Amino acid sequence: MGALHAYRVPDVLRGATDTDAACVRVAVVDIGTNSTRMLIADVEDSRVTEVERRSTVTNLGRGVDLTGSLCTDAIDSVCGVIADYMARWQEMGAERVFAIATSAVRDSVNGDAFIAELRERFGLDARLLSGEEEAHLTYLGATAARPAEGSPTLVFDIGGGSTELIVGTGSEVAFHTSLQAGTIRHSERHLNSDPPHPHELEDLADDVRQLIERAVESAEGAGPVRAIAVAGTPTSLAAIDQALEPYDSERVHGHRLALRPIQRMLSRLSALPLAERLRIPGLHPGRAPTIVAGTVILVQVMRAFGIEEIEVSERDILHGSALSAALAPA
Repeated sequence: MGALHAYRVPDVLRGATDTDAACVRVAVVDIGTNSTRMLIADVEDSRVTEVERRSTVTNLGRGVDLTGSLCTDAIDSVCGVIADYMARWQEMGAERVFAIATSAVRDSVNGDAFIAELRERFGLDARLLSGEEEAHLTYLGATAARPAEGSPTLVFDIGGGSTELIVGTGSEVAFHTSLQAGTIRHSERHLNSDPPHPHELEDLADDVRQLIERAVESAEGAGPVRAIAVAGTPTSLAAIDQALEPYDSERVHGHRLALRPIQRMLSRLSALPLAERLRIPGLHPGRAPTIVAGTVILVQVMRAFGIEEIEVSERDILHGSALSAALAPA
């Protein structure tokens, strides 16, 4: 685990520029451990206006924690999705394309070969993010469109292979860290029964708790008073809480969830076999295999920081990357 340190999100990325910038249409592709996502957006004066957003569960990180390698089937699945996305962003006239890869690719021995394959097949120069860059873009995406906050805010992103924790006030980030805790990684590591056995859930929670404690022990004075949760676990829980069929991003974004209702959902989800979780209103079938591990991680983060309620956000690393792509030299 790298040392925690403070940094500042550039003001120009937070709407502090005095100069009007031309509108730029960008496409961002996020090649994550669990899903491959695309955002096509118009960016102007640090404002991101969504044109189209897609997400496909591709499970690129399956087996990486055990084998250290991306499997061929998963790579083929991601490439098939990117081919569809590419046709769409070309059709929609994206002027800039920004592709990012995160934990699964970062942790795999054949990650560089996968990046090279994307370049050869699609002319796509995917950027392999460090944990620090991932945290930076996540915080930027979650907070850029919000009014300036006067007290510390925790932004956290529970991914398939890692969890990013960032505490900041306005553009000042007090600390960040990237935990080796993720929905796929910890499902494979701990949850071998269907439904999970109570001792498996306890072992998973203990593992995550220890990771968090080691990561935040030097974060004195950075205690947040509010929390914004992004990515598939919190958005799925918000959809389940409202029994959304079909999924409605406008009702998910900004939805608040308290710790006790989340714990009740965890008890319900963990008591059901996968076949029954697949039928829960609001839960995308692709999230059903990993939602239990994700919810355990979410609960442990809230407990570690003494957070009683989270705000669920649809604005995440995709939006931060869109801002970064729009402001990059043409």
